[in-house]
This record gives sequence, structure tokens and C-alpha cells, in this order.
Amino acid sequence: MDGHLAGFRKDAPTDARQVRSRKALNATMLALLEERPFDQITIREIAAHAGIGYATFFRHYPTKEALLGDVASEEIAELLAMTLPVLHDTNSFESTLALCRYVDGHRGLWSALLAGGAAAIVRDEFIRQARGLVEQVDEPVQWLPADLGVVHGTGATFDILAWWLGHGPQMPPEEIAPILHRLVIAPVLGDRGVHLTEARVTAG
Repeated sequence: MDGHLAGFRKDAPTDARQVRSRKALNATMLALLEERPFDQITIREIAAHAGIGYATFFRHYPTKEALLGDVASEEIAELLAMTLPVLHDTNSFESTLALCRYVDGHRGLWSALLAGGAAAIVRDEFIRQARGLVEQVDEPVQWLPADLGVVHGTGATFDILAWWLGHGPQMPPEEIAPILHRLVIAPVLGDRGVHLTEARVTAG
């Protein structure tokens, strides 16, 4: 499964029936991802659960990776939209905590995307979309090439969240956010005076 998700995606349909079928397929993929890894899900199973014929699936997507492309790209875009305040806020820890709380609130979905069988594809897409944010950093770290900062920061964030959701202990967002901030956000963007906030949240 090489390449990134954008390469798998197809144009959105305009016909009402096709739109309904596409939504059913997306919802089915989300539901199945929360049950088992991506590589254990078959197209025949997706079609059956979505209530469409096996051949009809291919009118919408050439592969199950293409379906994953629609599902994951939209979810990643929504998560990265929450990352924008991290790039601008005077207190980047508060934004890091908000991001962790968002992921925790959609834990089933993000566990499947970050720690499931399609994690490698999703990780590449996560980094690809994040590259679009690089010019929005107010005060980039002078010693760090901007693109390297994005690749490292996004990739490390992905890995920490994946560990948290898929392999780590049952930690609340208030415990994982300081770890993510100290390991990734602060070194890339600067501390921005957040230690007292971290201590208050962790103790609270």
C-alpha cells in the first residue's frame, strides 16, 4: 500500500443516490475500522454492510484504499484544523491539551486510524497535509528547516498519539498532553511559558 491517501481519492458524486451510497460506504468503513484492522476488512464485507452490491462498490472506489482515502483525509483535515492554534497561541500547551481531548473524544475512530492496519498510509497523509501549515508558523525556530520541523513534529505527534491509543496505558488527555508538549511541541515551537499551566493541569 504505497503512496498517500490523496492519490487514492475519487471526485465526490453529484447524483443523490450515489451520494447516499458513498455516505453508506464511508460510515461502514468507520464502523468496521473500530472492530478490526484495515488489512482484515474485505471489499465484499464493506459492500454487504453498506447495503450495496459488490460490483456497485467499484463504481465509487477502485480499491478499499480509495475508500480509506476519503474517510481518513477528511478526519485528518479536521484534526489538523485544531492544530492551527498551536502555531499561533501564546500558550501552546492549552492547544495541545485541546487536541488530545478531541482525539480522546473520538477514540474509537482515531485508534483505528492511528494504530490499525492502515497506520502507515494514514501517517503519510498526516504529514502530507501538515506540510500545508508550515507557512503559518508565526515565529519559526531559526536553526530548524521548516519542512523538517513539520515532518518531525507531525510524525512524532502521530507516533505518540498512536502509542497512547493503541499500546499505552489508559491515560487521560490531561496526562498525555504534557508529554506530547514537552517531547514535540515545545522543542519545535518554543516553550512559550507553559510550565505553570502544565503543572496545574497535571495536578488538577
